[in-house]
Amino acid sequence: MELLDIGIKFILIVVIFLISLVVAMYSTYAERKLAAFFQDRVGPNRAGPFGMLQPLADGAKMFMKEEIIPTRASGLLFIVGPSLAIMTACIGSAVIPWGQPIQIGSRIIDLQVTDINVGILYIFGVVSLGVYGVMIGGWASNNKYSLLGAIRAASQNISYEVSMGLSIIALLMITGTLSLKEITEQQHGWHWNILKQPLGFIIFMVCSFAETNRSPFDLPECETELVGGYHTEYSSMKLGFYLFAEYINMFISSAVMATLYWGGYNYPGMDWVAAHVGPTIAPLIGVAVMFAKVFSFIFFFMWVRWTIPRFRYDQLMDLGWRTLIPLAIANIVLTGIVMTFFK
Repeated sequence: MELLDIGIKFILIVVIFLISLVVAMYSTYAERKLAAFFQDRVGPNRAGPFGMLQPLADGAKMFMKEEIIPTRASGLLFIVGPSLAIMTACIGSAVIPWGQPIQIGSRIIDLQVTDINVGILYIFGVVSLGVYGVMIGGWASNNKYSLLGAIRAASQNISYEVSMGLSIIALLMITGTLSLKEITEQQHGWHWNILKQPLGFIIFMVCSFAETNRSPFDLPECETELVGGYHTEYSSMKLGFYLFAEYINMFISSAVMATLYWGGYNYPGMDWVAAHVGPTIAPLIGVAVMFAKVFSFIFFFMWVRWTIPRFRYDQLMDLGWRTLIPLAIANIVLTGIVMTFFK
Protein backbone atom coordinates (compact mmCIF):
# COMPACT_ATOMS: atom_id res chain seq x y z
CA MET A 1 0.00 0.00 0.00
CA GLU A 2 1.34 3.38 -1.01
CA LEU A 3 1.94 6.14 1.52
CA LEU A 4 -0.80 8.23 -0.12
CA ASP A 5 -3.30 5.38 0.27
CA ILE A 6 -2.40 5.12 3.96
CA GLY A 7 -2.94 8.87 4.33
CA ILE A 8 -6.35 8.66 2.63
CA LYS A 9 -7.38 5.80 4.94
CA PHE A 10 -6.23 7.78 7.96
CA ILE A 11 -8.25 10.81 6.85
CA LEU A 12 -11.31 8.57 6.31
CA ILE A 13 -10.93 7.11 9.81
CA VAL A 14 -10.68 10.58 11.35
CA VAL A 15 -13.69 11.84 9.37
CA ILE A 16 -15.88 8.86 10.40
CA PHE A 17 -14.74 9.23 14.02
CA LEU A 18 -15.61 12.95 14.02
CA ILE A 19 -18.97 12.28 12.34
CA SER A 20 -19.78 9.66 15.00
CA LEU A 21 -18.97 12.14 17.77
CA VAL A 22 -20.95 14.98 16.17
CA VAL A 23 -23.96 12.73 15.53
CA ALA A 24 -23.82 11.47 19.13
CA MET A 25 -23.48 15.02 20.43
CA TYR A 26 -26.42 16.39 18.46
CA SER A 27 -28.50 13.27 19.11
CA THR A 28 -28.72 14.49 22.71
CA TYR A 29 -30.08 17.81 21.42
CA ALA A 30 -32.49 16.09 19.03
CA GLU A 31 -33.76 13.77 21.74
CA ARG A 32 -34.43 16.64 24.14
CA LYS A 33 -36.20 18.60 21.40
CA LEU A 34 -38.31 15.59 20.39
CA ALA A 35 -39.16 14.84 24.02
CA ALA A 36 -40.23 18.47 24.43
CA PHE A 37 -42.39 18.25 21.29
CA PHE A 38 -44.09 15.04 22.43
CA GLN A 39 -44.74 16.54 25.87
CA ASP A 40 -45.82 19.97 24.57
CA ARG A 41 -42.74 21.78 25.90
CA VAL A 42 -40.10 23.99 24.30
CA GLY A 43 -36.91 22.11 25.09
CA PRO A 44 -33.38 23.62 24.99
CA ASN A 45 -33.65 27.20 23.69
CA ARG A 46 -31.05 29.31 25.53
CA ALA A 47 -27.61 28.25 24.27
CA GLY A 48 -27.39 29.67 20.76
CA PRO A 49 -30.19 30.03 18.17
CA PHE A 50 -32.96 27.51 18.95
CA GLY A 51 -30.63 25.98 21.56
CA MET A 52 -28.29 24.64 18.85
CA LEU A 53 -25.22 25.16 21.04
CA GLN A 54 -26.68 23.16 23.93
CA PRO A 55 -24.57 20.04 23.15
CA LEU A 56 -21.40 22.16 23.30
CA ALA A 57 -22.53 23.60 26.64
CA ASP A 58 -23.22 20.08 27.94
CA GLY A 59 -19.78 18.91 26.77
CA ALA A 60 -18.06 21.86 28.45
CA LYS A 61 -19.98 21.10 31.63
CA MET A 62 -18.81 17.47 31.55
CA PHE A 63 -15.17 18.51 31.08
CA MET A 64 -15.28 21.13 33.85
CA LYS A 65 -17.12 19.16 36.53
CA GLU A 66 -15.17 17.80 39.48
CA GLU A 67 -13.62 14.38 38.96
CA ILE A 68 -14.83 12.12 41.78
CA ILE A 69 -13.60 8.57 42.39
CA PRO A 70 -15.29 6.83 45.34
CA THR A 71 -12.94 5.83 48.14
CA ARG A 72 -13.82 2.14 47.97
CA ALA A 73 -13.86 1.93 44.16
CA SER A 74 -11.31 -0.13 42.23
CA GLY A 75 -9.25 2.76 40.87
CA LEU A 76 -7.83 1.33 37.63
CA LEU A 77 -10.95 -0.58 36.60
CA PHE A 78 -13.08 2.44 37.46
CA ILE A 79 -11.25 4.27 34.66
CA VAL A 80 -11.06 1.30 32.28
CA GLY A 81 -14.87 0.79 32.26
CA PRO A 82 -15.96 3.99 30.47
CA SER A 83 -12.82 3.95 28.30
CA LEU A 84 -13.67 0.47 27.02
CA ALA A 85 -17.30 1.46 26.45
CA ILE A 86 -16.45 4.46 24.25
CA MET A 87 -13.67 2.58 22.40
CA THR A 88 -15.86 -0.37 21.40
CA ALA A 89 -18.63 2.03 20.36
CA CYS A 90 -16.31 3.92 18.00
CA ILE A 91 -14.56 0.99 16.29
CA GLY A 92 -17.81 -0.59 15.09
CA SER A 93 -18.00 1.82 12.15
CA ALA A 94 -14.82 0.48 10.53
CA VAL A 95 -16.57 -2.14 8.34
CA ILE A 96 -19.66 -0.13 7.36
CA PRO A 97 -19.74 0.94 3.68
CA TRP A 98 -20.92 4.56 3.65
CA GLY A 99 -21.05 4.91 -0.13
CA GLN A 100 -19.79 3.69 -3.46
CA PRO A 101 -16.12 4.33 -4.32
CA ILE A 102 -15.52 7.89 -5.56
CA GLN A 103 -13.16 8.57 -8.43
CA ILE A 104 -11.06 11.73 -8.06
CA GLY A 105 -8.75 12.09 -11.04
CA SER A 106 -7.09 8.73 -11.58
CA ARG A 107 -7.50 7.63 -7.96
CA ILE A 108 -10.49 5.68 -6.63
CA ILE A 109 -11.34 6.37 -2.98
CA ASP A 110 -13.31 3.69 -1.15
CA LEU A 111 -15.76 5.10 1.42
CA GLN A 112 -15.18 2.21 3.80
CA VAL A 113 -12.32 1.91 6.23
CA THR A 114 -11.89 -1.80 5.55
CA ASP A 115 -13.86 -4.48 3.74
CA ILE A 116 -13.24 -7.74 5.58
CA ASN A 117 -14.99 -10.93 4.51
CA VAL A 118 -16.37 -11.47 8.03
CA GLY A 119 -17.75 -7.96 8.57
CA ILE A 120 -20.90 -9.13 10.36
CA LEU A 121 -18.86 -11.27 12.77
CA TYR A 122 -16.67 -8.22 13.43
CA ILE A 123 -19.77 -6.19 14.36
CA PHE A 124 -20.99 -8.96 16.68
CA GLY A 125 -17.56 -9.22 18.29
CA VAL A 126 -17.42 -5.48 18.95
CA VAL A 127 -20.96 -5.49 20.37
CA SER A 128 -20.03 -8.39 22.65
CA LEU A 129 -16.98 -6.51 23.94
CA GLY A 130 -19.07 -3.41 24.68
CA VAL A 131 -20.83 -5.07 27.60
CA TYR A 132 -17.48 -5.51 29.36
CA GLY A 133 -17.22 -1.73 29.73
CA VAL A 134 -20.59 -1.71 31.48
CA MET A 135 -19.78 -4.75 33.64
CA ILE A 136 -16.35 -3.44 34.69
CA GLY A 137 -17.75 0.01 35.51
CA GLY A 138 -20.62 -1.40 37.57
CA TRP A 139 -18.39 -3.80 39.49
CA ALA A 140 -15.53 -1.32 40.04
CA SER A 141 -17.89 1.26 41.52
CA ASN A 142 -18.36 -0.95 44.60
CA ASN A 143 -22.01 0.12 44.71
CA LYS A 144 -24.82 -2.43 44.89
CA TYR A 145 -27.07 -0.44 42.56
CA SER A 146 -24.29 -0.09 40.00
CA LEU A 147 -23.56 -3.82 40.22
CA LEU A 148 -27.25 -4.68 39.74
CA GLY A 149 -27.36 -2.45 36.67
CA ALA A 150 -24.23 -4.10 35.27
CA ILE A 151 -25.64 -7.59 35.86
CA ARG A 152 -28.85 -6.57 34.13
CA ALA A 153 -26.90 -5.22 31.17
CA ALA A 154 -24.86 -8.41 30.82
CA SER A 155 -27.91 -10.69 31.08
CA GLN A 156 -29.84 -8.54 28.64
CA ASN A 157 -27.06 -8.42 26.06
CA ILE A 158 -26.39 -12.16 26.23
CA SER A 159 -30.09 -12.95 25.85
CA TYR A 160 -30.73 -10.69 22.89
CA GLU A 161 -27.47 -11.45 21.08
CA VAL A 162 -28.79 -14.98 20.57
CA SER A 163 -31.93 -13.73 18.84
CA MET A 164 -29.95 -11.17 16.86
CA GLY A 165 -27.50 -13.81 15.64
CA LEU A 166 -30.31 -16.15 14.61
CA SER A 167 -32.05 -13.36 12.69
CA ILE A 168 -28.82 -12.73 10.76
CA ILE A 169 -28.45 -16.43 9.82
CA ALA A 170 -31.56 -16.24 7.61
CA LEU A 171 -30.11 -13.16 5.91
CA LEU A 172 -26.78 -14.94 5.33
CA MET A 173 -28.63 -17.87 3.75
CA ILE A 174 -29.97 -15.44 1.12
CA THR A 175 -26.86 -13.34 0.54
CA GLY A 176 -24.22 -16.06 0.92
CA THR A 177 -21.63 -13.67 2.36
CA LEU A 178 -20.54 -12.05 5.63
CA SER A 179 -19.10 -8.97 3.92
CA LEU A 180 -21.17 -5.84 4.48
CA LYS A 181 -19.89 -4.45 1.17
CA GLU A 182 -21.12 -7.45 -0.81
CA ILE A 183 -24.45 -7.47 1.02
CA THR A 184 -24.94 -3.82 0.11
CA GLU A 185 -24.01 -4.38 -3.54
CA GLN A 186 -26.54 -7.20 -3.80
CA GLN A 187 -29.29 -4.70 -2.85
CA HIS A 188 -28.70 -2.52 -5.93
CA GLY A 189 -31.74 -0.51 -6.95
CA TRP A 190 -34.85 -1.80 -5.18
CA HIS A 191 -33.54 -5.26 -4.27
CA TRP A 192 -33.50 -4.43 -0.58
CA ASN A 193 -33.36 -7.27 1.94
CA ILE A 194 -36.28 -5.84 3.93
CA LEU A 195 -38.53 -7.18 1.13
CA LYS A 196 -37.04 -10.67 1.54
CA GLN A 197 -36.58 -10.73 5.32
CA PRO A 198 -39.27 -8.55 7.00
CA LEU A 199 -39.52 -10.81 10.08
CA GLY A 200 -35.73 -11.03 10.39
CA PHE A 201 -35.52 -7.24 10.28
CA ILE A 202 -38.15 -6.81 13.01
CA ILE A 203 -36.29 -9.27 15.26
CA PHE A 204 -32.96 -7.57 14.56
CA MET A 205 -34.43 -4.14 15.28
CA VAL A 206 -35.99 -5.20 18.60
CA CYS A 207 -32.67 -6.77 19.62
CA SER A 208 -30.89 -3.53 18.65
CA PHE A 209 -33.02 -1.66 21.17
CA ALA A 210 -31.98 -4.13 23.86
CA GLU A 211 -28.29 -4.15 22.82
CA THR A 212 -28.09 -0.35 23.00
CA ASN A 213 -29.95 -0.21 26.35
CA ARG A 214 -32.61 2.03 24.84
CA SER A 215 -36.16 2.28 26.13
CA PRO A 216 -38.27 0.20 26.52
CA PHE A 217 -35.25 -2.02 27.32
CA ASP A 218 -33.25 0.47 29.41
CA LEU A 219 -33.32 -1.74 32.51
CA PRO A 220 -29.55 -1.39 33.22
CA GLU A 221 -30.02 2.32 34.02
CA CYS A 222 -33.56 2.22 35.38
CA GLU A 223 -33.62 5.37 37.55
CA THR A 224 -36.72 4.45 39.57
CA GLU A 225 -35.14 1.16 40.70
CA LEU A 226 -31.36 1.57 40.51
CA VAL A 227 -30.73 5.30 41.14
CA GLY A 228 -28.72 5.72 37.92
CA GLY A 229 -27.79 2.15 37.05
CA TYR A 230 -24.26 1.03 36.27
CA HIS A 231 -22.92 4.61 36.07
CA THR A 232 -24.38 5.82 39.39
CA GLU A 233 -20.95 6.61 40.87
CA TYR A 234 -19.54 8.26 37.75
CA SER A 235 -19.15 11.99 37.19
CA SER A 236 -17.39 14.40 34.85
CA MET A 237 -16.16 13.02 31.52
CA LYS A 238 -16.26 9.38 32.65
CA LEU A 239 -20.02 9.71 32.84
CA GLY A 240 -19.87 11.56 29.53
CA PHE A 241 -18.08 8.58 27.94
CA TYR A 242 -20.88 6.22 28.98
CA LEU A 243 -23.56 8.59 27.70
CA PHE A 244 -21.66 9.21 24.45
CA ALA A 245 -21.14 5.46 23.98
CA GLU A 246 -24.90 4.89 24.13
CA TYR A 247 -25.60 7.45 21.42
CA ILE A 248 -22.71 6.25 19.23
CA ASN A 249 -24.01 2.68 19.58
CA MET A 250 -27.43 3.93 18.48
CA PHE A 251 -25.82 5.58 15.44
CA ILE A 252 -23.84 2.45 14.51
CA SER A 253 -26.87 0.17 15.07
CA SER A 254 -28.91 2.40 12.75
CA ALA A 255 -26.14 2.22 10.12
CA VAL A 256 -25.96 -1.57 10.38
CA MET A 257 -29.75 -1.93 10.01
CA ALA A 258 -29.72 0.42 7.01
CA THR A 259 -26.86 -1.57 5.45
CA LEU A 260 -28.21 -5.08 6.04
CA TYR A 261 -31.90 -4.57 5.30
CA TRP A 262 -32.59 -1.18 3.71
CA GLY A 263 -30.10 -1.13 0.84
CA GLY A 264 -27.39 0.96 2.48
CA TYR A 265 -26.29 3.65 0.04
CA ASN A 266 -28.41 2.19 -2.81
CA TYR A 267 -31.35 4.14 -4.18
CA PRO A 268 -33.61 3.77 -7.23
CA GLY A 269 -32.20 5.34 -10.38
CA MET A 270 -28.56 5.21 -9.24
CA ASP A 271 -27.40 3.90 -12.62
CA TRP A 272 -29.32 6.62 -14.47
CA VAL A 273 -27.76 9.31 -12.26
CA ALA A 274 -24.29 7.87 -12.83
CA ALA A 275 -24.81 7.80 -16.60
CA HIS A 276 -26.46 11.20 -17.07
CA VAL A 277 -25.29 13.37 -14.16
CA GLY A 278 -21.84 12.04 -13.44
CA PRO A 279 -20.00 9.07 -11.88
CA THR A 280 -18.92 11.25 -8.94
CA ILE A 281 -22.33 12.75 -8.14
CA ALA A 282 -24.10 9.36 -7.91
CA PRO A 283 -21.91 8.08 -5.01
CA LEU A 284 -22.29 11.40 -3.16
CA ILE A 285 -26.08 11.13 -3.44
CA GLY A 286 -25.69 7.56 -2.16
CA VAL A 287 -23.84 8.84 0.92
CA ALA A 288 -26.68 11.33 1.55
CA VAL A 289 -29.24 8.53 1.12
CA MET A 290 -27.32 6.34 3.57
CA PHE A 291 -27.27 9.05 6.23
CA ALA A 292 -30.96 9.83 5.61
CA LYS A 293 -31.77 6.18 6.39
CA VAL A 294 -29.54 6.26 9.47
CA PHE A 295 -31.14 9.44 10.80
CA SER A 296 -34.59 7.94 10.19
CA PHE A 297 -33.69 5.01 12.44
CA ILE A 298 -32.25 7.36 15.07
CA PHE A 299 -35.53 9.28 15.02
CA PHE A 300 -37.39 5.97 15.47
CA PHE A 301 -35.18 5.07 18.47
CA MET A 302 -36.10 8.40 20.06
CA TRP A 303 -39.77 8.17 19.16
CA VAL A 304 -40.04 4.76 20.83
CA ARG A 305 -38.28 6.02 23.97
CA TRP A 306 -40.87 8.75 24.56
CA THR A 307 -43.85 6.61 23.55
CA ILE A 308 -43.54 3.12 25.07
CA PRO A 309 -43.13 2.56 28.84
CA ARG A 310 -40.24 0.53 30.24
CA PHE A 311 -40.63 -3.25 30.44
CA ARG A 312 -40.37 -5.14 33.72
CA TYR A 313 -37.23 -7.25 33.87
CA ASP A 314 -39.12 -10.56 33.77
CA GLN A 315 -41.01 -9.29 30.69
CA LEU A 316 -37.70 -8.36 29.06
CA MET A 317 -36.21 -11.82 29.54
CA ASP A 318 -39.46 -13.55 28.60
CA LEU A 319 -39.61 -11.65 25.31
CA GLY A 320 -36.01 -12.54 24.49
CA TRP A 321 -36.03 -16.25 25.32
CA ARG A 322 -39.64 -17.33 24.74
CA THR A 323 -40.71 -15.12 21.85
CA LEU A 324 -37.83 -13.76 19.77
CA ILE A 325 -35.67 -16.91 19.72
CA PRO A 326 -38.53 -19.20 18.54
CA LEU A 327 -39.51 -16.57 15.95
CA ALA A 328 -35.91 -16.33 14.71
CA ILE A 329 -35.63 -20.13 14.42
CA ALA A 330 -38.97 -20.26 12.57
CA ASN A 331 -37.67 -17.56 10.23
CA ILE A 332 -34.58 -19.67 9.46
CA VAL A 333 -36.74 -22.73 8.71
CA LEU A 334 -39.13 -20.70 6.54
CA THR A 335 -36.22 -19.14 4.64
CA GLY A 336 -34.74 -22.60 4.01
CA ILE A 337 -38.08 -23.91 2.71
CA VAL A 338 -38.52 -20.93 0.38
CA MET A 339 -34.93 -21.21 -0.93
CA THR A 340 -35.34 -24.97 -1.52
CA PHE A 341 -38.74 -25.14 -3.18
CA PHE A 342 -39.46 -21.67 -4.57
CA LYS A 343 -36.09 -20.43 -5.80
